[in-house]
Amino acid sequence: MRERIRALRDLMVKKKLDGFLIINERSIFYFTRAIGANSLLIPNEGQSILYVYSVNYNSVKNEAKNCIIEKLEKREDFTKKLAEKIKDLKLKNIGFDTLNVETFLQFRKLLRGKARLKPKSELVWNLRKVKDEEEIKLIQKAAEITSRAMEKAYEIVQPGMTEIEAVAEIEYEMRKAGAWGYAFETLLASGPRTAYCHGYCTEKKIKKGELVVIDLGAVYKGYRADMTRTLVVGKPSKKQEKIFNIVREAQEKAFQSVKSGKKAKDIDAIARNFIKEAGYGEYFVHGLGHGVGLDVHEPPTLNSESKDRLKAGNVVTIEPGIYIPGFGGVRIEDTVLVKRRGAERLTKGPYALTLS
Repeated sequence: MRERIRALRDLMVKKKLDGFLIINERSIFYFTRAIGANSLLIPNEGQSILYVYSVNYNSVKNEAKNCIIEKLEKREDFTKKLAEKIKDLKLKNIGFDTLNVETFLQFRKLLRGKARLKPKSELVWNLRKVKDEEEIKLIQKAAEITSRAMEKAYEIVQPGMTEIEAVAEIEYEMRKAGAWGYAFETLLASGPRTAYCHGYCTEKKIKKGELVVIDLGAVYKGYRADMTRTLVVGKPSKKQEKIFNIVREAQEKAFQSVKSGKKAKDIDAIARNFIKEAGYGEYFVHGLGHGVGLDVHEPPTLNSESKDRLKAGNVVTIEPGIYIPGFGGVRIEDTVLVKRRGAERLTKGPYALTLS
């Protein structure tokens, strides 16, 4: 934690900031390991100050690292307390990660021109998107749990089972394997509903011969993984096989191109052009991938407009898809660690279209 705060302070000096205010709960966790705090003030010199309401004070006090903890009483306006501290420390230029308009205006009123707040969320993201060894190990564990749950999905999905029933067993498997929670609401769609990119699960019964898209992820000690597979219960049609093979090869080609220094948009183009040349370009309707860490969607972004260039330590998804309204869709996704020379899949198999 101390190294992360030091790294942020180095960036603050370059931007001529003498303080930084963090509101995002997962960024607070990134710097302090505390869950349930309200805000974190990091001055350029001296101790960082973590503000927490009384309801969470005891747990935060036991978990927080490398900071002073200030208790906020029930219904106390945290902006007043922070503004007083900013004045006491004589901070003039303060970066922040995220503030709603109402809170920003309240701070500006309280500070009365004695300090300026500047949106500088990119400084935090510049740190968070490159994972250190500890973070990589935690994401690897989340990926292992996620992969185990996907294996379970291949074992239990069958005709007559509702989508909700299948998800219940998959999520139970994640918990048994050690998941602290779910990276997002587990998605399972079958039949024509697989044409929805984010097809939520319903009471629909899975039918023989239908496409089934399963998108899931585990949380382990705050860190997440993300994985999608597509399968058919029974014998697939030629069109289902064709689309599946196109998406599978697009994913593999994109994965093989991942390495440090590569432009994210160029990796997206590899998968996108392959699908386009196969005649299904109009049905690939989202970006190729996104960063994964404390959030399931975070920088860097892999799409046709991305300005990101990959770095060793980035953890991203590679998830091409084809979605044909009225017919169905196929998506294959893995969580991937970017290395200096190539990449490593953290989520692993199965890739089969049919159940064994």
